Amino acid sequence: MTLNDPIANVLSNMLNYERLGKNECVVKHSSKIIKKILTIMNDNKYIGSFEEIIDGKGNIIKINLLGNLNKCGVIKPRFNVKHTEFIKFEKRFLPAKDFGLLIVSTPKGVMTHDEAKKQKMGGKLIAYCY
Repeated sequence: MTLNDPIANVLSNMLNYERLGKNECVVKHSSKIIKKILTIMNDNKYIGSFEEIIDGKGNIIKINLLGNLNKCGVIKPRFNVKHTEFIKFEKRFLPAKDFGLLIVSTPKGVMTHDEAKKQKMGGKLIAYCY
């Protein structure tokens, strides 16, 4: 059976394991965009390190959880956003000003909304995390 949204599945599995108090999470989906999202979350100290375990079927990602994740999820539909419109989406998806991050797909790659603001670049919203 196929999944409709593997990114949503990975983020919801991480959040469920985090709420259960587990130290690590194993997800069975691996793609470049999922690894980039996990790298951004790791750089911002929401999760610990992660490693990709190569099996013959589609690879497994083992994620170390730190206990810093309150909520995360995907943004559906994937809204187009200009660099001047980030405040509207921050109010919608994040609980407070300067708390949490939006993950954006831009022409220069996947990055946080703060980096996109600094580079004056828009894109498509993928996920949020706080």
